[in-house]
Amino acid sequence: MSDKPSVLLVEDAKPQAILFQQYLKNEMINLTHVATGEDAKKIIATNPPDLILLDLKLPDMEGQEILRWIKQEKFPTSVIVITGHSSVDVAVDVMRIGAEDFLEKPVTASRLQTTVRNLLERSRLQHLIDNYQNTFDRQRYHGFIGHSLPMQAVYRIIDAAAPSKATVFITGESGTGKEVCAEAIHAQGVRAEHPFIALNCAAIPHDLMESEIFGHIKGAFTGASAERKGAALLADGGTLFLDEIGEMDLDLQTKLLRFIQTGSFQKVGGSKLEKVDVRFICATNRDPLEDIAAGRFREDLYYRLHVVPLHLPPLRERGDDIMEIAQHFLITYAQEEGKGFTTFTPEVEIILRRYNWPGNVRQLQNVIRNIVVLHDDKSVTLAHLPAPLNTSLNNLEISHLAQPLQQIEQTDNQRHIPIKPLASVERDVIERAIKICDGNIPKAAALLEVSPSTIYRKKQNWDSA
Repeated sequence: MSDKPSVLLVEDAKPQAILFQQYLKNEMINLTHVATGEDAKKIIATNPPDLILLDLKLPDMEGQEILRWIKQEKFPTSVIVITGHSSVDVAVDVMRIGAEDFLEKPVTASRLQTTVRNLLERSRLQHLIDNYQNTFDRQRYHGFIGHSLPMQAVYRIIDAAAPSKATVFITGESGTGKEVCAEAIHAQGVRAEHPFIALNCAAIPHDLMESEIFGHIKGAFTGASAERKGAALLADGGTLFLDEIGEMDLDLQTKLLRFIQTGSFQKVGGSKLEKVDVRFICATNRDPLEDIAAGRFREDLYYRLHVVPLHLPPLRERGDDIMEIAQHFLITYAQEEGKGFTTFTPEVEIILRRYNWPGNVRQLQNVIRNIVVLHDDKSVTLAHLPAPLNTSLNNLEISHLAQPLQQIEQTDNQRHIPIKPLASVERDVIERAIKICDGNIPKAAALLEVSPSTIYRKKQNWDSA
């Protein structure tokens, strides 16, 4: 039995089938070809391939019929639709039915090879996730939403670290869910029935931070009119989460190190030594090693805290999680606001998937809330998107598309730029966008801020001219 992934090519046109077989001859796959839908269904039912290359126009049935059957029967296979009879309606239809990708003929060798490799690798990783999910539900994990491979690794670390008392050091960009992660560790562990106390070191004035952690006695400083318990005492038996710990003053870092080492502390202004049993979790959105090199963070404190490192991936690296999270927020906020939103248009989905999300999950959450509060519809459309998603789409991947307007047909001395018809310039820009997007027309349309149907219509006119 071969370890190579199996690929089924369903194509009735013999010259086209031979061409695709030639394109894929050096790939590490077992490629089988059939010319009819009936033959394809027999193979799929007997031994489902890892990947199917499916033509829509077959002599005995439509490719959509096969695609629906595959999804209804839940065969463990991925499908790439390849057709010369393309339109935006067809593309949207097959993607909604369940195709993983849509290629328009003629397909280049590099485009087909890249798509096949990517889909097979995605399927391999998804199988790993699915096997793990057979034992554990990983699409929802405490406060997290998403089943991407990077998040599966996070869930496993939480599972392993939660029962321990070892300190966990969480890193990740702002908005990735560091406090959610800390709460998950607490909830998954043996201290779940005890307090979870969180302090944001960046949000508390430096001169009050020591009192917030250790508490103070009456009269310890101006305004201390009564004795006050600090987070250390409130978290006794449970978990103390120190967010953005890199913002803490060096003097207080010294006292925190002593507290971690001994479990003992003194309130501000007090002389009594108090002892507690606390599990520490810390987090930062900065590189702690850079802070150490710059003298902003004590090296001995870092190594005392950095027992179990846990890095949260940025949203842009979480693949399909983006739409799972967006859909969750859309339904939640629509119910809260009494709005009718239930889904996203394909163009908006492309934009959400391709946007860089510098603010991560927090930014996505705010974007969806903005849409729901200010609009009401069944589907989120391009017109509903707030800034910056509605103003900087060209910056996602093809910000240099504006350059051809100044560079097209320059003379050798680069002094003269001949005037070209607007239609010709438009075609150059659209074709360049499609090329940069590796033939993905809906993606190119989203980045150009036009409807995919516009590009399909223009291409049809160009091809028939």
